[in-house]
Amino acid sequence: MRYIGHSPDLPGITDITSRVEDRTCTLRWRWPDGLQAVYIHKGPGGGDHPEEDDRPPGGLKLYTREEYKAGGGYHDRLEEVGLVVYTVYARVTENGETLLVRQRDGANRATVSAGKARIYYAIDRKRGLFRKEQTVHMTITAEVPVGREVLCYVKKRGGYPAAKEDGILFPFVQDFAPGRNVLPPIEIGKDDHIRLFFTDGPKYGRCYELVPE
Repeated sequence: MRYIGHSPDLPGITDITSRVEDRTCTLRWRWPDGLQAVYIHKGPGGGDHPEEDDRPPGGLKLYTREEYKAGGGYHDRLEEVGLVVYTVYARVTENGETLLVRQRDGANRATVSAGKARIYYAIDRKRGLFRKEQTVHMTITAEVPVGREVLCYVKKRGGYPAAKEDGILFPFVQDFAPGRNVLPPIEIGKDDHIRLFFTDGPKYGRCYELVPE
C-alpha cells in the first residue's frame, strides 16, 4: 500500500461534513463515480498529517460504499478528548497494488472536537458503631479511558481538603476503563476526609471534567 498524488483522472473525496453527538462522530462525503471503497485515518488534532510521510500510517480502516449507504455515513465512537482529525482516502488499485489518493487541498479531511470527557466520582464512607476507623468506597465512572496519572485522592484530618496540596496525596495504581470502576475499599481514621483531584489541574482540566455523583 502506498500513496498516489491526486490528479484529474483519479477519484477524490469532496464535500466532507462531520457531526458529533453523544461522543459519536458521523462523517459524510461525496463519493466519486466508480469509487467503491475508502480508507479512513483518525489522529489527534494539531499533529502532523499522516500523508506527510512517504508511507501510509497504521490504523487505517477500510470502509466500503455499501457500508456507507447502509449506515447513512461513517460512524465512529470518540474515545479521545480535544481535537480529532479524520482523513478519508479514495482507494484505487494498480497492477494489484492498493493505492491511497493523497489530496493536498485537504478536501478529504475533517477536524472535530471531542470536547471534555466527564469523569463521575462517588465517595461513600461507612463507619461501624464501635470502630475508630471508617471504610471508604470510591467509584469512578469515566466516559473514555483515563490513565492512572490523571487523578489522585487527598486525605485530610478534620475537614475536606481544599486542594491536592492540602493533605496527604495518594496516587492511583491502575488505569480507569470506560464505564463504572469500583475501587477496592480503603481504611482511614474516623476524623479523616477524602477528596478527588486532578494531579495537574491546568493540564488535565482542559481534557476532563470531574463531576461528583
